[in-house]
Formats: sequence, structure tokens, C-alpha cells
Amino acid sequence: MKKKFLKFLALVAIVIATSYSANAQIYVNVRPPEPPHHERPAPPSPHHVWVEGEYHYNHDHYEYVDGYWAEPRHPHDVWIAGHWQRRHDGYERWVPGHWKTVG
Repeated sequence: MKKKFLKFLALVAIVIATSYSANAQIYVNVRPPEPPHHERPAPPSPHHVWVEGEYHYNHDHYEYVDGYWAEPRHPHDVWIAGHWQRRHDGYERWVPGHWKTVG
């Protein structure tokens, strides 16, 4: 009786072990290369804000756009640099730089 039970357990273990397929998750974290380093020119006026260079997606690839001086549209605007933001599903997405009104 004990022998039959052990054979049964062994059979169940084999069925369970072979019935589950491998479940691997692969995360590929590919980012564009580091941007080229350029000297920042002098600002055209005290009101201008430096907009860092960043990558822009162009159809099937990223292109680097150099930084530049820009004047805010409104007196209370600040420049939020482009950045990677982690999503709830574990992936990251690129948030392009943009103006934001504060205060």
C-alpha cells in the first residue's frame, strides 16, 4: 500500500513538474547613447532659460537635438527637462521636456 502511494506521489510530482512551462520575463533597458557634451553659450538675456538637449523620436530612431536658450512664454513658466518615468507595469517611458506654469 505504501509503495503504491509513493509511486502515485512520484507520478503526480512528475506530471506537475512537466506540465508547467518555463515562465521567464526579460526586461531590455535600451536608451540612446549619452549626448555629446557642448559648451553652453552665454544667455541672450537674463530672462532666457537653458533648455537641455535631448533625444526626439523620428519615425524609427532617436535623434539628438542640441540644447538652446529659450524665453518662457509666461512670467511664471519653468522648464521641466525631459526624463525617464517608470510606469506602473515596470516599463519606463520618455517624457519630453516641456514648459510648466508654477505659482
